[in-house]
Amino acid sequence: MNCCSNCFADPEIIAIIDGSKTNGRRIGNCDFCGSRNVIVYEIGKDRTIEELFDGIFDIYSPVSDLPDDFPRIHTDLIKNILFNNWRIFNLKPDGIYRLLTALCAERYAEQPELFDSPVGIRQFNDSAYLEENSILRNNCWDDFAEGIKRKNRFHSNYINLDKLLVFLNCATKLYKKGEVLYRSRICPDECGFKPSNMGPPPENMAKGGRVNPTGISILYLSDSLETTLYEIRAGVYDFVTVGRFKLQKDIKVINLAGINRISPFIGVDKGFDFVQYAINFEPLRMIAQEIAKPLRNDNALDYLPTQYISDFIRSKNYDGIEYISTMRKSGKNLAVFDPKLFRCISTKTYDIKTISYTYDPIV
Repeated sequence: MNCCSNCFADPEIIAIIDGSKTNGRRIGNCDFCGSRNVIVYEIGKDRTIEELFDGIFDIYSPVSDLPDDFPRIHTDLIKNILFNNWRIFNLKPDGIYRLLTALCAERYAEQPELFDSPVGIRQFNDSAYLEENSILRNNCWDDFAEGIKRKNRFHSNYINLDKLLVFLNCATKLYKKGEVLYRSRICPDECGFKPSNMGPPPENMAKGGRVNPTGISILYLSDSLETTLYEIRAGVYDFVTVGRFKLQKDIKVINLAGINRISPFIGVDKGFDFVQYAINFEPLRMIAQEIAKPLRNDNALDYLPTQYISDFIRSKNYDGIEYISTMRKSGKNLAVFDPKLFRCISTKTYDIKTISYTYDPIV
């Protein structure tokens, strides 16, 4: 049987298949996702990918082997866990099950209960382990957020910064000199703004945002003209000036848009293991979600949790933070700590004619 790189989302596995370092390049049809005339990996010819999954299977135990007081919220079938948390596959749970049981046939024959019964990780019931290895220690995101807002704003004991840094260092991204990003401003008339007026507000006028506290001015940019129009929530009949900003030198940023999609197979080299990765699924997901979430009431307190994380990233000498746009599907934003790293090279003013929304019923 053959699988292909289209079955997977994990870059390490994709590199193995497309690089064909293990079994030579061979073109064929995939038996799992249905792709045709692609580079395929012949299951059973070698154990390279199978051995990667051995490490993941080793951390799970069947429910029957877990303590009676083990929290059932942390148990599920392995196919669902891999689909919802690990972000390794591009297949639905049943497809994951078919591929896993074929790819790891020996393990399936030895321990079918790992594949066919609910499983869990013992360390979820070990408070000492969580205290040391979880980004949020023994807390949840709401505990951290309330602690930052109501108890101690600058020296939080709710978050394990050393462990956070391990995962941040796995989510670095390089922007090369000369790259162009965009920033928009709603303007009073069709005359628009000049390039000199397209930067961030001066520090004495800088309001708090998802990345910056009040009084600290940073530059918010987007990957396209369309994304930046959505980000400023431009309305019909608004005049909007869009500036093109050019990067003046190479910079290194933290890609919070992808911090919950780190390949687990780089862990040994990056300072975490499979268990540490698994217990931090939820904190990493919340960080990626909260940094992107639009706030409607502009309550300064609601920005504090992400500002805390952003200040920590800045203290480690990174140049900015990339995060997804929740206002425009597939869009990305970049918050740049030093506005001088980008220069506005041109502007163009637009008259907004229409706004398009898509929607789904919830009942």
